[in-house]
Amino acid sequence: MFHIVLFEPEIPPNTGNIIRLCANTGAMLHLIHPLGFSLDEKRLRRAGLDYHEFTAVNEHDNLDAFINTVQPKQLWACSTKGSRQYSDAVFKPGDALLFGPESRGLPETLLAQLGNKQVLRLPMLTDSRSLNLSNTVAVILYEAWRQNSFI
Repeated sequence: MFHIVLFEPEIPPNTGNIIRLCANTGAMLHLIHPLGFSLDEKRLRRAGLDYHEFTAVNEHDNLDAFINTVQPKQLWACSTKGSRQYSDAVFKPGDALLFGPESRGLPETLLAQLGNKQVLRLPMLTDSRSLNLSNTVAVILYEAWRQNSFI
């Protein structure tokens, strides 16, 4: 099982789509406060449909609280600023995949703390800014799951 960690997510439909993704892959979803929306928001429920019943959505006051509570085996940050491609990482069950807020990504200080080997990116065309958050989470989660024979 993998942990999907959304650091200060801002857009309800993205989080709703990720709830659905986690429900269908067995991943655990963790939301780091502050959130840019209420978990009761209609757009979140619509995107997640009834899948919120099939996966737990865990909330944490900050990233340290998540790390202390869950104690992931490895913390992988996903960022357009990463130099290592996501497909070069070796994922193991219990790893956490960390994604930043849609408008600004993960803080530079956090990326520096983790170091280059732990910061992954999806390849894109040179002039591209970023991919949609829920699409990025899906690509990286499925790679992690594939590496572990979809177990």
